[in-house]
Amino acid sequence: MELATIFEEYRPQLLEDSRFRNAEASKTQLRALNDVISCRTAGRGEIQVHCTDCGTESWFAHSCGHRFCPKCQHHESSRWLQRQVNKLLPVNYFLVTFTLPAELRAIAKTFSKKVFDLMFEAASKTLFATAQRKKYLGGHIGFTGVLHTHSRKLDFHPHLHFVVPGLGLNRKTGTCTQTKDRFLIPEAVLGALFKHKLLAGLKASGFLLKQKLYQINWIVDCEYSGKGESALKYLSRYLYRGVISEKQLISHEKGKVTFSYVNSKTKQTEKRTLPGLGFTQLLLQHVLPKGFRRVRDFGFLHGNAGKTLTRIQMVFIPKFKARSPVKRPAFRCPVCGKPTHIRAVAVFRCFDQRLKRSPPG
Repeated sequence: MELATIFEEYRPQLLEDSRFRNAEASKTQLRALNDVISCRTAGRGEIQVHCTDCGTESWFAHSCGHRFCPKCQHHESSRWLQRQVNKLLPVNYFLVTFTLPAELRAIAKTFSKKVFDLMFEAASKTLFATAQRKKYLGGHIGFTGVLHTHSRKLDFHPHLHFVVPGLGLNRKTGTCTQTKDRFLIPEAVLGALFKHKLLAGLKASGFLLKQKLYQINWIVDCEYSGKGESALKYLSRYLYRGVISEKQLISHEKGKVTFSYVNSKTKQTEKRTLPGLGFTQLLLQHVLPKGFRRVRDFGFLHGNAGKTLTRIQMVFIPKFKARSPVKRPAFRCPVCGKPTHIRAVAVFRCFDQRLKRSPPG
């Protein structure tokens, strides 16, 4: 079962909905919808490849390249994961999650880019400020943040995941301090400061806020995450491949779609059934604003701090050597399985033609 088939069936109903046509985000969502439908079809064009081993000539359809498409960007996910793995240090790592309260989700839906940017700003400043305190790390830290807009049931649930190495750099002395006993920063301290900074940012941007937001406790989760690689692999799943895998799609019958998900509390696989149009709308609400960066590096893990990170790695990693980037996988011959060479590229613009050929391996 393909997501493109479901989207194609319910696209006419979606376009008839006046709420969708009048929504600010509808253009971005419509672009994502059309790209998923046309992905790897003749309408996007084809690539001719030649196998030098057996002489077979093959054609493969172009992918759409949209980060919301479950079929695309596998190579980009692998490249991002290797870049992050190359930055790993032999210290304890932590996964820190900042969750947007339910009372602010309606605002986040309407003004998603502004609210998500403010979330990144408030959360990053919270981590920097608390880590500078002497009783925690007492130094400058680095971390990588990723925005997720969905819960496991695919409801709108914006939250930020940060992978944080337990190491603080004293810029004056050049010395480093590591965490002890798998402890980073108290969750209550992070939650209180995050609430203060985000509410201040929202108020300065002109949003009207309810008094209840100042009274409730905001949820921030800080968990020990081993040496960091497992947390990075978890975050890489949704960076460039949408919010659902086609393996989760169970059935599409009588106008209803059933998909599976893992319950975060029980860790058991459960099912959820929705009307086809409702399922389409549920997924499209997670399309990010055009040009929005959902993954960001901070501190000594930022791209501009490469020299600082290299010096830290040379101190902590004996015989440190930078790894080479991941190469893009080649198209493989459908007959012998050997890598092929691109011979020609054809571009078409007839999106109703569906190409029934196997994607490149």
